[in-house]
Amino acid sequence: MRRAGSVRAKTAIGATAVVAVALVAAGVAVLLALRGSLGGQADADAEAEARRVAVQIAAGTPYRGLELPDAEDHPVQVVDRDGRVLAVSDGLESISGTGVPGVTPDPGAGTGRDDDDDADDPEVGQVGDVGWHGEGRATVDGESAAYRFAQVEVTDPRDETVLVNAGASLEDRRSTVTTALWSMLAGLPVLLAVVAGVTWWVTRRALAPVEGIRREMAAITASADLSRRVPEPDSGDEVARLARTTNDTLAALEASVERRRRFVADASHELRSPIASLRTQLEVGAAHPELLDLPGAVADTVRLQNLAADLLLLARLDADERPARESFDLGGLLRAAVDRRTGDRIPVDVDTDGADTDGSDTDGAGTDGAGTSGAGRSKVEGAGGAARVAGSRGRVARVIGNLLDNAQRHARTVVTVQVRAEGAWVVLRVDDDGPGVREADRERVFERFVRLDDARSRDEGGAGLGLAIARDIARAHGGDLTLTEAPSGGARFEFRLPRV
Repeated sequence: MRRAGSVRAKTAIGATAVVAVALVAAGVAVLLALRGSLGGQADADAEAEARRVAVQIAAGTPYRGLELPDAEDHPVQVVDRDGRVLAVSDGLESISGTGVPGVTPDPGAGTGRDDDDDADDPEVGQVGDVGWHGEGRATVDGESAAYRFAQVEVTDPRDETVLVNAGASLEDRRSTVTTALWSMLAGLPVLLAVVAGVTWWVTRRALAPVEGIRREMAAITASADLSRRVPEPDSGDEVARLARTTNDTLAALEASVERRRRFVADASHELRSPIASLRTQLEVGAAHPELLDLPGAVADTVRLQNLAADLLLLARLDADERPARESFDLGGLLRAAVDRRTGDRIPVDVDTDGADTDGSDTDGAGTDGAGTSGAGRSKVEGAGGAARVAGSRGRVARVIGNLLDNAQRHARTVVTVQVRAEGAWVVLRVDDDGPGVREADRERVFERFVRLDDARSRDEGGAGLGLAIARDIARAHGGDLTLTEAPSGGARFEFRLPRV
């Protein structure tokens, strides 16, 4: 069987097997109940015949004059306590199951009353309870059959106790059970075939959309075209949700592949320029040593090295590499990073009012992007509050350095940095008084290799990875990085981390 039909086959086989077990169990229960019911009816018939004969004996009817039923339907045997046969049904040739196998009446059997008893004597005997029920066989006119027997004890007018054994045929009842059994056996395969066919058809209709999804996914895999989507049925059931989830996954994969494609293309473009410049300078230096621009070669090498480090960090962030977890004070880390910036062209005003620090975090702030060059000197003021966060000290310092570098490129006269503990968050804000960023471009600045019109110079604007790296680091720490407008009209970057 084809693999595509295996689910249908398993479902049909499973449903058929369950129905078969249920039907067999129900059939057995019905047959047992029917057999028990018919057996109870046979016991009642046998008891009724035994009582009818017992009433005659109790009334004093002679044994030879008893009105006994047809032996074929209800064989009757009357015996005394000693096992002597007193009367039997006509035509009864043998009997078993009553405890007394004899079928020939004793010639000395009485009449049920003494011969000298007054005919007007009203004295009668007494019919007792049913002694037992049992199953046996009787032969009538040469044919043996199964019977249910009932025994009734009766006392005749002479105060002698005799036993009346009467039977009821089981052949008709057994025939009824057998007919019911064969009817069930004949109908079972037909019913199971119907169940299997209906289950196969229903399952096929239910799984038809799944087969469509499978075919489309196979086509997507073969063509590598992630823009295609699987069909979504209108049923609103689990299959429809599976199709929607599959399309969402395909959309995410398409976006991821497109991002990686753009990333590789942009990275190749960004690497090409410094490598080409460095190669040109080295080739010129090899031919004319006196013309070698050694500082330019060093600058290109440093830029190439920084770009490679940025690309490596982005690759780690994309791989969801979890940063090291340690608790530190964000205000202290900020001041340490600012103190190390000896070349800023514009002073940095640091306000940590609301950020508690004891100076223990000023060492080891990290040099991951925190350094810069210029002619300015930072100004540090303010203390107090509680602003401890958890994460990688070096990567958080990298975010601070990238934000300060961006502010230094665009600020006119001042860069202001604030650290505040706000509820469950610690917020670091970096403001500049530069031209700001249009609202439509405030999300674009966090895209990789994006440089806006006023920052297209590679020498001033870098490769366009700094803010993208900063946001990825913030989100990897459970926080975020957003851009709004500063009170001075410039840009405000808000770096938010969970507070410890």
